[in-house]
Amino acid sequence: MRGAGGYSSVPRWVIVLAAVGGAFVLLPLVGIITHVDWANFIPLVTSSSSVSALYLSLVTAAASTALCIIFGVPISVVLARTTFPGQGVVRALVLLPLVLPPVVGGIALLYTYGRLGLLGSTFSFLGIQIAFSTTAVILAQTFVAMPFLVLSFEGALRSAGTRYEAIAATLGAGPTTVLRRVTLPMLGPALISGSILAFARALGEFGATLTFAGSFQGTTQTLPLDLYFQLENDPRAAVALSLVLVAVAIIVVGFAHRSANPELFRPGA
Repeated sequence: MRGAGGYSSVPRWVIVLAAVGGAFVLLPLVGIITHVDWANFIPLVTSSSSVSALYLSLVTAAASTALCIIFGVPISVVLARTTFPGQGVVRALVLLPLVLPPVVGGIALLYTYGRLGLLGSTFSFLGIQIAFSTTAVILAQTFVAMPFLVLSFEGALRSAGTRYEAIAATLGAGPTTVLRRVTLPMLGPALISGSILAFARALGEFGATLTFAGSFQGTTQTLPLDLYFQLENDPRAAVALSLVLVAVAIIVVGFAHRSANPELFRPGA
């Protein structure tokens, strides 16, 4: 393994450890593939419950990604372009779902938007039921996915600096115009990459969704939830659905990596 100019600056022991780490990640995927019932793969992944769960997962993940963009981009801009007391605490709280067990997040959402929750009692009085509904799925996915977009986009904002924004401001552009005509276009690949990562996290969400939304076919049972219950009733279907999720994850990660590093995919790169 050689680098540019035929010389590699990477020590051999680093390459060995990288190979072991790569095998640690890849071998479980091989384990899934070797246990797939290929003869019945199509019927297993096209059952009514699986198709319904996949459709619901895609729709809710897309909706939660839209919410992550609508609210996550402003959060990223405020954290990266302003300074205020307690900024570190705010950033830590925004990124808290990254390290918080999803079940805890589901409990927090339940006691906020549930029928007897902090805001849920008001919604119930108005005849609005959020917990254990499709809306609850979207909120749970948004709660766990938004930090991925915020972390990615804030980092890109800080790396890009404020030079071009300052030039636009000196030419008379207002803050909104600078954001719309300079900042967002300049950081388009980072926004796309962060959005794709948020979509992937939302698509694979399990714990918060199960706790806050339950598992009702056609309403709240997403593909990860369907997979979990299939594991108890039909392990063959669970393995087949696992492979589907692995394939979707590979595609999503590939798109995210390509968006963040387009130069790696140019001819001759």
